[in-house]
Amino acid sequence: MSLPSESRARLADLLVESLEDDDLGQTEQLWLKEAKRRRDEVRTGSVGTISGDEALRVVRDSLR
Repeated sequence: MSLPSESRARLADLLVESLEDDDLGQTEQLWLKEAKRRRDEVRTGSVGTISGDEALRVVRDSLR
């Protein structure tokens, strides 16, 4: 967690790419597909990102 955000993102990409679809069950394959889709959306700029703190604030506010 002490790595810069770009380094963490690259590490996450490498970890996702290292997974073999054949070694995963159906549910895991679907989650991997979803993770890759979301990653690609961020890469292309079609969606933005927010910090974890901001995400938690939004969730907490929605529950009040």
